[in-house]
Amino acid sequence: MSNRPKLVAATLLAATTVAAAVVLMSAPPGVAASTVTLAATPTIGTSPSLPNAPIDLHVVAVTTSSVTLAWTAPAPTSAQIEGYNISYTQAFNDIYWMQQVGNVTTVTITANIAPTRQYSFSVSTRDTLGHSGTSAYVSGVVTPASDTAGDRTPPTAPTALAIAAVTTTGVNLTWTGSTDDVAVTGYNVYRFDGLYISTLVGTTTSTAVTVPPAASSLGSWYVRATDAAGNLSAASNIVTAPPTTPTTPPPAPTCRVTYVNTSQWSTGFVADVTVTSSIAMNGWTLVLTFGGDQRVTQAWNASFTQSATTLTLTPAGWNKKIPANGSVTPGLLGTYRTSNAPPTQATLNGAPCALT
Repeated sequence: MSNRPKLVAATLLAATTVAAAVVLMSAPPGVAASTVTLAATPTIGTSPSLPNAPIDLHVVAVTTSSVTLAWTAPAPTSAQIEGYNISYTQAFNDIYWMQQVGNVTTVTITANIAPTRQYSFSVSTRDTLGHSGTSAYVSGVVTPASDTAGDRTPPTAPTALAIAAVTTTGVNLTWTGSTDDVAVTGYNVYRFDGLYISTLVGTTTSTAVTVPPAASSLGSWYVRATDAAGNLSAASNIVTAPPTTPTTPPPAPTCRVTYVNTSQWSTGFVADVTVTSSIAMNGWTLVLTFGGDQRVTQAWNASFTQSATTLTLTPAGWNKKIPANGSVTPGLLGTYRTSNAPPTQATLNGAPCALT
């Protein structure tokens, strides 16, 4: 993500709530989406309780320029429901958009929606006291290429994208193919700069391709399937390979990582991660292994990806250089269910770091 802690205050308010249960929701036919709902148990009492999350958030319609969401209103807690806060983002983009609606259970989002894009949405309840509660989420929503074509259903997302080999002439990528209600016609392979720029670097009708070698450790690759109507699938997982241009590898850095929870509540946290290197670096990748079940939802001063307990942080672009004995400090916003234990392991560009 970018260096701007967007929506941190609003997200912190939305996150301070009672323990939540996770429910997987299914998408309607023709919508490539997955949903996670965090629903709090209704508790009406004399002490203020944050609003419960919307129930059964799901997508009911998608066009080239709109996404319609619907949900069931939760039971009120300390105050009646005034409305809902909706935030959404486009995949591989660090900009968040926000919209407020009244006490309704469906909304059509049109601002910043474009054809063949992939979006994620979150909806939180707002009460008459000005409190916002936990959010319900829906992700992997893909808009069609056309509103008039007969085929408006995107293919399924490619899976298991992996790096088969890295050479001085290219990076060999392989993946498991997609399916479609008509037919998959090919795959687009993109290089993502870790911020908000995706560049098409290859197309193929098979499930393997060789793309140009990475000139920098900043960025990664992902794949989207295509069909005859021009629809694009949701993105595959992303993979990152080390640059192949240096002929002599640089010396392993001596590094230190300081992880500090600056704020913590029953279901969420904010943390600063200070990375110090004894040698100058031009491009860095920090990998942390969490000690609990944390899930990072936003980062600033860095971009992030997460797989299970492994969090990977890369520069925000402007801070990819670390001077000798200098440092950078990414910030994290996230949630957890049972444990917010600090990281147990840290590596910087593949080398182990002292962790405090």
